Amino acid sequence: MKKAVLVVSFGTSYKETREKTIEACENKIKEGLKEYDFFRAFTSNMIIRKLKNRDGLHIENPVEALDRLYKEGYQEVIVQTLHIICGKEFNKLKEQVESYKDRFEKIILGRPLLTYIEDYKEIVEAIENQIPKMESQEVVVFMGHGTFHESHSAYTTLEYVLRDSGINAYVGTFEGYPEIEFLIRRLEVNNIKTVNLMPFMLVAGNHVINDMAGDGEYSWKSIFKSHGFEVKIHLQGLGENPYIQNKFMRHAQSCIGKLK
Repeated sequence: MKKAVLVVSFGTSYKETREKTIEACENKIKEGLKEYDFFRAFTSNMIIRKLKNRDGLHIENPVEALDRLYKEGYQEVIVQTLHIICGKEFNKLKEQVESYKDRFEKIILGRPLLTYIEDYKEIVEAIENQIPKMESQEVVVFMGHGTFHESHSAYTTLEYVLRDSGINAYVGTFEGYPEIEFLIRRLEVNNIKTVNLMPFMLVAGNHVINDMAGDGEYSWKSIFKSHGFEVKIHLQGLGENPYIQNKFMRHAQSCIGKLK
């Protein structure tokens, strides 16, 4: 039986961070599923077009990739997402995978980074080593992408688990809720003076470089500074963390037992 693993991410047009994050996760999944042929897809058509026009790099979207796997005679397919939460992007991918169930003998979709409560606990353990040593009146603020899907509650759950683990952290989102204005009000009430800004995203791409850490008027760095906070920037995407890479690999491996 021909077997394939298709790793799906939103994608990024930044080559260096793509290698450190997306490709690092893909390589870990390859190692964990050596009996499966490896394939990649991005969900962002905008990034796919940019890479093709700028770099001559062709990357398929999930539908194109699944069509190719079907035409090439693959019978068993594991689709492993690199998405963070069960949001809009993941649910679109879930619908796409469902629509191919009659074309493959076996096809399954691996879960995102944060699905079960145990996932949250494991992720907090994974990122503890990234947390700097902090003085009093100093905190970590994680910037998630956010979603207008009902799964936005994942971000507040993450903050609860971080705090339950003894990490003085706040979690906000670029889109959706909790918003930066909400975070600022809480920080001011708690008399916080210094903010360590960190991305809670797979890739340190455009949102991180510009919307979180940029010098523009509306970046999170600029907004926090305008409210009197000292800001320290940390640019490591989650995908650079070996523990996160291993977790995605385990999510993919867990699919194998469900296919039997």
